Amino acid sequence: MEKTKNSVLIVDDETANVSMLSLMLKSDYTIYTAENGKDAIEVAEEHVPDVILLDILMPEMDGYEVITALKKSEITKDIPVIFITGLSNDDDERKGWLLGASDYITKPFSATIVKLRVQHQIQIINQTRMIIQKELAEKVHHNKIGILLRMNNEMLTPMNAIIGVTQILRMTCTSEHCVENLGEIEAAAYRLLELINDLLDISDSNDKVLELNEAAFSFDEMFRGVLKRIGSNVTKKNISLTFDVASSIPDLLLGDEKRLAKVIANLMMNAVWFTPEKGAIHFSACTIEEDKDKVTLQVEITDNGIGIPKDQQEMIFDIFEQADISTTRDHDGIGLGLPISKLIVEMMEGRLWVESEVNKGSKFIFTCKMKKR
Repeated sequence: MEKTKNSVLIVDDETANVSMLSLMLKSDYTIYTAENGKDAIEVAEEHVPDVILLDILMPEMDGYEVITALKKSEITKDIPVIFITGLSNDDDERKGWLLGASDYITKPFSATIVKLRVQHQIQIINQTRMIIQKELAEKVHHNKIGILLRMNNEMLTPMNAIIGVTQILRMTCTSEHCVENLGEIEAAAYRLLELINDLLDISDSNDKVLELNEAAFSFDEMFRGVLKRIGSNVTKKNISLTFDVASSIPDLLLGDEKRLAKVIANLMMNAVWFTPEKGAIHFSACTIEEDKDKVTLQVEITDNGIGIPKDQQEMIFDIFEQADISTTRDHDGIGLGLPISKLIVEMMEGRLWVESEVNKGSKFIFTCKMKKR
């Protein structure tokens, strides 16, 4: 999009002066003109120019009367006015300043001086607008984050209650159909709970308060927990799930187990969603670097699902984008999982990427660094 030009209103009853000033400035600014005070006020209120170049000696309504009227109007009161006049008396200039002029140029004028004086006022205006826009954007952002955090915290309590009651009912229910239905409710509730937690993570990252926790954990146990979370979805679609966790991964690692599990679960669930019934998913994890204190892990999740077009492979990691809606409409969608996963992986000094071909499947790969216990 072409940047909008700043604008200047030139007011002078001498046509030659208007033409000369217009010629000087039209390459840099949008130019409006007026040949008397009344027209100047009307043009200023209609177009709200960024700067007004105003002559003083004009018939019917002089420049002093014009600036007085402009400063009384809510629409035009903040527009900087530069007097450009043949009056060089100190008293005339003093009167101009007292009435609110931003600058005062006497005729005959230099083209260079006029350009510099106008440019100076324009720079002040643009810098002020940038500051105001930034402050407004920050205010809106913090208000949105505050509302989002309050909403998420309000939703967590009923969601935990739904999950807890569902689990109790499953233990007491004797009907196979009832158990199956309760399992569906529980799975949906956990998915919604994960979405709420994703929103909280996004809120924290935007407010720059998202931090990784550090505690000892077993990679094998963490992965078994992920398999338990996605197991019902894998079974429902009769997907063949294979995995290979290399023995080179230390028995105990030091890092954020919960968030590492979230990344793996997000990628595994995406694979399940976009893999057809009786399809196949393979999980592998190994070490690719190791030193005295840290180990770098590489995790790969490979599926034989619908695949992702080349031109959409970058946008799926953007929180404000999603792959082709005609594709995701028939699936649960990528949602926040991939942007959140990318954020977490990068906080773990790694990176996340995808290798994919339409109708042949996808391979999501990420690396991350963990301390050795």
